[in-house]
Amino acid sequence: MKKGILGILVIMESFFLLLSMLVAILADESSWLCFLVTALGTMAVGSLCIYASRKAEGRRMRRADNFLVVALSWIVFSVVGMVPFLWLTDMDLSSAFFETMSGFTTTGATCINEIDSLPRSLLFWRAITQWIGGLGIVVFSFALIPVYEMKNSNIYSAEVTGLGLDKLRPKIGATARRVLLIYLVLTGSCALLYWLGPMSLYDAVCHAFTTIATGGFSTHSASIAYFHSSYIEYVASLFMIVSSINFSLYYYMSIRRSHVLFRNEEVRVFLGYIGVAVACFMLLFYFAPVPDDALSTLPKGFEETFRSALFHVSSVATSTGFSAQKFDYVAWGASFWMPTVVIMAIGACAGSTAGGIKVIRVIICAKSVFNELILMLHPRAVIGVRVGKQIVPQEKVRQALSFIFIYILLVVIAMTCYSLLGADVDTALGSSISMLSNVGPATGATGPANTFAGVPASGKWLMSAYMLIGRLEIFTVLFLLMPNYWKDRK
Repeated sequence: MKKGILGILVIMESFFLLLSMLVAILADESSWLCFLVTALGTMAVGSLCIYASRKAEGRRMRRADNFLVVALSWIVFSVVGMVPFLWLTDMDLSSAFFETMSGFTTTGATCINEIDSLPRSLLFWRAITQWIGGLGIVVFSFALIPVYEMKNSNIYSAEVTGLGLDKLRPKIGATARRVLLIYLVLTGSCALLYWLGPMSLYDAVCHAFTTIATGGFSTHSASIAYFHSSYIEYVASLFMIVSSINFSLYYYMSIRRSHVLFRNEEVRVFLGYIGVAVACFMLLFYFAPVPDDALSTLPKGFEETFRSALFHVSSVATSTGFSAQKFDYVAWGASFWMPTVVIMAIGACAGSTAGGIKVIRVIICAKSVFNELILMLHPRAVIGVRVGKQIVPQEKVRQALSFIFIYILLVVIAMTCYSLLGADVDTALGSSISMLSNVGPATGATGPANTFAGVPASGKWLMSAYMLIGRLEIFTVLFLLMPNYWKDRK
């Protein structure tokens, strides 16, 4: 059964490879052969997996197997997806896998120094990997392959752990198709607005893919700064924020036409924290000490200061990682990169394409701590954690607290490992949080002005693992490392 599901997923990936082949043909590039051969090979492997699973047809997968299928699907997609990078560039295995995992997990970290020199078809493939990963491999499968829906709803829940969409409609496939439609509308709207600006149609489509997926891959080494357009920066900021709101709220709006969006406490807190962060960075631009050699790169005037702060906060909080004009928070000192790291860790809303701890978990934990302080004064009081009009079950509170604890623990482990590989404290801290939150640009040697090309191979494999752990919300991957999982999968 597991082989059959993986086979269906792999075959689906081959169709996206064929789209990249079409781009290569339209651009008159010889890379079309690479995508054709990779797509045909992928179809063959997927067909063999489906054929090998015929004996298991009709068996219901155990709950534990769902986590394995989801984790394997992301790894298999990355293994297949790195073939064009190995074929068309001089990347080694670790770099190619890192680049592809960064794409599918929508992290946006790159090992490529000269992006502009790559074939347009390969850049399109980089963008589309993020677009697939933004919504989720399994969600795409439920939406596009109706037969895949049969008896596999637990797989859906295993991937979209923070989404909570499995109960929105009686059938998961119908839910996934509605969400995919919303995803397409947002992508099309973003591409259109980009195209109305200084972007070509090709750039507009590629950047729309990575903006809505909050991934951050660009078709140019300078990222958004390449276009030197305040219009593009405002459009990007808007759609990064829009894509960082829980997609289930858009779902409810599409079927009920209600005002559910701004009644949601997580959305209100998220937008409020974005506003406060923008104001704080504007104050930093005016009053924070900056090294003399970086003074010329600071924004000038109120509008540019506001735009730079808005774009930076939107890019980092939504885990997109785009770079705008002259914005190098590492060069400006700790006054800028320290709050940037905090925003990286918090992230955006659960159920969106963004990464990080998520605002809803921060809300739950903050209210839980506040309740504990009240209980110290009034030990007999009965107080629950309330989000909006609902009382959060203790199970959910426990999960939120556990998530944040494990997140911090994983950051400490990664920092230790990076330090052993020779990284300084700034680089180790920023890279650990950036990979686990799927942001992309980090701090120190892996800041926005640099790439991850200089990271040792062992560091790239570790970062790839952290990108996957962060994208699948930690528990899905860590569950597979438990000895009990392999002893008794019930």
